[in-house]
Amino acid sequence: MSIEKVAIITAGGSGMGAESARRLAADGFKVAILSSSGKGEALAEELGGIGITGSNQSNDDLKRLVDATMAKWGRIDVLVNSAGHGPRAPILDITDEQWHAGLDVYLMNVIRSVRLVAPIMQKQKSGAIVNISTAWTFEPSAMFPTSAVFRAGLASYTKIFADTYAADNVRMNNVLPGWIDSLPATEERRDSVPMQRYGTSAEIAATVAFLASDGAGYITGQNLKVDGGLTRSV
Repeated sequence: MSIEKVAIITAGGSGMGAESARRLAADGFKVAILSSSGKGEALAEELGGIGITGSNQSNDDLKRLVDATMAKWGRIDVLVNSAGHGPRAPILDITDEQWHAGLDVYLMNVIRSVRLVAPIMQKQKSGAIVNISTAWTFEPSAMFPTSAVFRAGLASYTKIFADTYAADNVRMNNVLPGWIDSLPATEERRDSVPMQRYGTSAEIAATVAFLASDGAGYITGQNLKVDGGLTRSV
């Protein structure tokens, strides 16, 4: 009898998170989706899964999601951490409160959910965690200061996690999208990309699905750029 595989997607009501949920469901996963807008509940109903309206900035909401998933299916094979948008301003104009908000949006969103899910995966001796990050993690842009700073921290967190849990067959990797069609398009941004186009949410979802699959079973602690060649340094 084959095991029914289960994926949790946070911030999964729209954009890359929602597309990742659709792709994983198409690949045969049962899906549980967290969204602050309520769109995640509607999408989960469409996909035959569980939807919870809540925030990935709330430990209580994340626990409700994990508890509901375990009650229904008894396992978690994949965790996809998506995120919203944090504060943007010239770097010296960002207030303490805005820096703390960026920390919540771009780094603590992962730390909170992993704290709940990793012990389950460790007990199963299997699991894959995929964090949707940004192409500007290692080549930061002044356009996205809080994102770049805290997602550089996420890259470090991911390496430490991989070192700690690889022996339990629990993997963590980051997907680093560039200009994606869920963002407003401008000619200048398009021209900056060697492939001369925006990427699609479906392309990011396909990368997430690969890193969640058995085919990526020997990949952990990595940061995979999916940006049309926009950033090319090591």
